[in-house]
Amino acid sequence: MIDFDRVSITYDGATQPVLRDVTLRLDEGELCLVVGRTGAGKSTLLGAINGLVPHFTGGTLTGRVTIDGRDTATHPPRELADVVGVVGQDPLAGFVTDTVEEELAYGMEQLAIPPAAMRKRVEETLDLLGLADLRRRALHELSGGQQQRVAIGSVLTAHPRILVLDEPTSALDPTAAEEVLAAITRLVHDLGVTVVLAEHRLERVVQYADRVVHLDGHGTITTAPPAELFTTSSVAPPVVELGRLARWSPLPLSVRDARRRAGALRQQLDRRAVPAVRPDGAEPGATVLSARRLLVRYGDVIAVRGVDLDLRAGQVTSLMGRNGSGKSSLLWAVQGSGPRQDGTVSVEDTDPKTVSAHQARRLVGLVPQTPADLLYLNTVGAELAQADDESADASPLTARELLDRIALGISNTIHPRDLSEGQRLALVLAIQLRAAPRVVLLDEPTRGLDYPAKQALVRIVDDLAARGHAVVVATHDVEFVAEAADRVIVMADGDIVADGPTTEVIVASPAFAPQVAKILAPLEYLTVGQVAAALDQISD
Repeated sequence: MIDFDRVSITYDGATQPVLRDVTLRLDEGELCLVVGRTGAGKSTLLGAINGLVPHFTGGTLTGRVTIDGRDTATHPPRELADVVGVVGQDPLAGFVTDTVEEELAYGMEQLAIPPAAMRKRVEETLDLLGLADLRRRALHELSGGQQQRVAIGSVLTAHPRILVLDEPTSALDPTAAEEVLAAITRLVHDLGVTVVLAEHRLERVVQYADRVVHLDGHGTITTAPPAELFTTSSVAPPVVELGRLARWSPLPLSVRDARRRAGALRQQLDRRAVPAVRPDGAEPGATVLSARRLLVRYGDVIAVRGVDLDLRAGQVTSLMGRNGSGKSSLLWAVQGSGPRQDGTVSVEDTDPKTVSAHQARRLVGLVPQTPADLLYLNTVGAELAQADDESADASPLTARELLDRIALGISNTIHPRDLSEGQRLALVLAIQLRAAPRVVLLDEPTRGLDYPAKQALVRIVDDLAARGHAVVVATHDVEFVAEAADRVIVMADGDIVADGPTTEVIVASPAFAPQVAKILAPLEYLTVGQVAAALDQISD
């Protein structure tokens, strides 16, 4: 179905190819997982499958890419649309209609599918992805996760033989991600669809993969079955890291397989104090932000229902909940730029909504789900320089230093639109952190970030907390929450339904528990680092 024959791709102005002499063949009914560091070339590899690279992006492709017998050099993307369906990293950028139902039908209209078949497929997809209640909603009114489900659905309705997915679960809550991946797996097993999927949250997808393609960041690839490749891979999910630590062979790829083998490890760890996730973390200080009776409404839809919120200096709070529960609306209401029909917010006796944008940024900084909204200059270097000029007396680190701590290797001369989604997120995060506001709000900051980049983000968040900032992270990334958060707030239907210490809240939740917690339950371990620390104590 998919055949790469000695393919190299070099973008205009680049000195080195993104892909170098890649040879790869994927057969019908195969689910291939593409992994690698942020910026390693995963999106380029995926874009070459339907000809977007280089027909749309520009650059030079040498070698040959053949899709179901069609050479992409002579068949542009429109001539592959009946075979290949693509879901990109930014769902909103791919929408062409106004409502959910129209978007699901649009692709089929272009392929001249009969109306009766279109209607049936739309209904099936609405049910499959849990979108039935949103069918007439405007796309711009949806949460990021809801938009992502619509984008996936708009491709599935066309029944492509090849499905290319770039970070398909990055904005989905754990339950929605499982449902989407289960649907994709059924397509592979029952209909023989070939799926190529790039994903940084490997804990969600590795158990479904038939094969893994690892990009090393220098243009070359390694391909092998998951259990074999992750033995030495530089990126691996927690279940694999725990298997490496416990020296299990073969390595488990799912929580179920790991639990079956974890009996001896649980006995070894039992009756010992669980090491702290953040042993150097200090007790939270005084309250730096106080919000009362916050109400946010979009037309007839109430997104935030009279929420009270206190944030304390030195505390990292995670905001969790299913897609559409009100997390982003709450962050925007607190920051002051978003709608707020009722309620008050106070930071240093000032409501951010009542002051200039420059002053508000010193009080509350927000990194949105779509970070490109904050980028408007022509180069990365210009964006970083402006951040330094506006915040010269704030953070002790320059914007460039902050960016390098999150994602190394991003050139000052590149245009922000040419960055991967993860690199773009890293750039905006560095710009916002440069101002070192009293309160830092991060909306899905780990989207597009690999494991090392997320570890760097954990260190940056820890550093902000150590210097007295209050940090709130709205995220579906339970593994990041386990590493970074002191406190977890869970929202549902605009209300706060749980609020407490991280271990207390997420261990009790089947949906939000990290992999290590599920494997070692009832022991209250959250991370591989905690297990390693406990085993070191035992050996001493």
